[in-house]
Amino acid sequence: MWRYLKRLLIGKPLKTTDEGGQQLTKFKALALLSSDALSSVAYGTEQITAVLVLLSAAATWYALPAAGIVLVLLFAITMSYRQIIHAYPSGGGAYVVATKNWGTGTGLVAGGSLLVDYMLTVAVSVTSGTEAITSAIPFLRGYSVAISIIIVLFIMTLNLRGMRESASFLTIPVYLFIVILAVMIGWGLVNIISGHVEYSAAAPVGSFVPGMSLLLFLKAFSAGSSSLTGVEAISNAVPNFKKPKRKNAANTLALMALILGIFFASVTFLSYYLGIMPNSNETVLSQIGMSVFGHGILYYLLQLSTAMILAVAANTGFSAFPILAYNLAKDKFMPHMFMDRGDRLAYSNGIISLAVGAIVLISIFHGQTSRLIPLYAVGVFVPFTLSQSGMIIHWFRTHDHNWVLNSLINLLGTVISFLLVVFLFLLHFDNVWPYLIIMPALLYAFYKIHDHYITVAAQLRLSQEAAELHDYAGSTVIVLVSSVTHVTTGAINYARSIGDYVIAMHVSFDINPKKEHETAKEFKESFPDVRFVDLHSSYRSVPAPVLRFCDVMAKNSAHKNFTTTVLVPQFVPRKPWQNILHNQTSLRLRAALNSRENIIVATYSYHLKK
Repeated sequence: MWRYLKRLLIGKPLKTTDEGGQQLTKFKALALLSSDALSSVAYGTEQITAVLVLLSAAATWYALPAAGIVLVLLFAITMSYRQIIHAYPSGGGAYVVATKNWGTGTGLVAGGSLLVDYMLTVAVSVTSGTEAITSAIPFLRGYSVAISIIIVLFIMTLNLRGMRESASFLTIPVYLFIVILAVMIGWGLVNIISGHVEYSAAAPVGSFVPGMSLLLFLKAFSAGSSSLTGVEAISNAVPNFKKPKRKNAANTLALMALILGIFFASVTFLSYYLGIMPNSNETVLSQIGMSVFGHGILYYLLQLSTAMILAVAANTGFSAFPILAYNLAKDKFMPHMFMDRGDRLAYSNGIISLAVGAIVLISIFHGQTSRLIPLYAVGVFVPFTLSQSGMIIHWFRTHDHNWVLNSLINLLGTVISFLLVVFLFLLHFDNVWPYLIIMPALLYAFYKIHDHYITVAAQLRLSQEAAELHDYAGSTVIVLVSSVTHVTTGAINYARSIGDYVIAMHVSFDINPKKEHETAKEFKESFPDVRFVDLHSSYRSVPAPVLRFCDVMAKNSAHKNFTTTVLVPQFVPRKPWQNILHNQTSLRLRAALNSRENIIVATYSYHLKK
């Protein structure tokens, strides 16, 4: 049943040779990898004005210069990541750049930050999309967490089907959002120029606002910098592009940055000109749409497209997280299972892990976007700082074409990104302090995993001494017996074929002594030449007495230069679901016996026909 359900949800498996067909054109890549950055238009301006309006409505005009600085940073980051795409086309983005230029420890900080950030990308995008839905349909507000979780599971399933299918699906919401927002901005600007919309700003540009401080401005700017999240995703996913990969990835990044810059600047201007103020019941973008379109079909199309792009913006995380996890696993800092491709050639374990992490975050923060965004921004700007400063080292080392100009661009991005990290910690510490716990814990985990793989490799590597085979004089086989059945008969016969000395071992309880004696008698009648050992367990534990007996036998066998094999019989039901109807004693026994290095554990499986 599970196999058919899996085929229905994910589709038929693809051959490894089909990988080329899963690579992305620029048209599809823009939809798949830019949805996170473009969707930030829906909340970036709102984050700035939400900080400023706490002082007064008049202070909201400072959103314009704050947005201007964000656009400068967007330019620096875009130029930097275009350079990264050409210099490090293998993917991995900030992790690879920081590792190559700063060293392993710094690279792991960048990689760990991005892993957490992609989980936050999914959580923030989905909860923002849910807020857009509840703005248009208020009675759904009580179900926001459940709606968010359902969206995460849907996008996870979509990505498990492979990049090509998810990209094909995502072109609809992404390009619908681009078209509707372009219409709204164009219509709004035409109305302003033609005088059909009155100037409703709370205060003119440049006016003095009592109580306004540099600290508050920086807090607003740092909050609005969340609009730049997702810009790095394309540099992480260069291997997913069609050839020429570098050129296609760099051009897609430039196009995304251009659209993002125009939309962010326009929405901020319209918000200011129309006197829009953030409130808890309706998003800023929704209010702009209402002012421009009225309460008609275009307004609802705007809300629908906003909800859709915010929901699918999570897909940027699903596209970038698995590749980053792959690079970390390749370097032995994450479990090797993250290097495995699923049936549809996607890194399924990374996709599922990301979905689980996002659902946990949504549940912990109760689906409240504003509580997630500052931590989200830290996870972005720490890697931005490390990757751009790493590129400065790269240019000074390689002296490539225009390396001085490139270094200056990276220096600008490094300074602004570093200052943003400082501001975020100083001004939003109540929301970003978990980073100081999460990052050391991740680094500890990375190094422990790496040490394990290095230790295992050293032990498994063949040496001259290990290559010499040991000659054993014989083998002892211990067969675990619960009752005398066809399974027991088959196991004993198999044990005889591989062992010089066969022992049957049974564990009896106090519950029914008569039945236990009958088992012993029946076994001796069926196999008179096989030694039968009956171990008594007063506490109804099977593994403990089995381990004690096997330890003694293994020690005795070693003295005789015999190997010791414990054969665990089990029957296999015809249908997989029937396994839940039977106890799993054999699983517990194998787990216990595997802890003994001088005992070989084998399984004899008897397959039921009905």
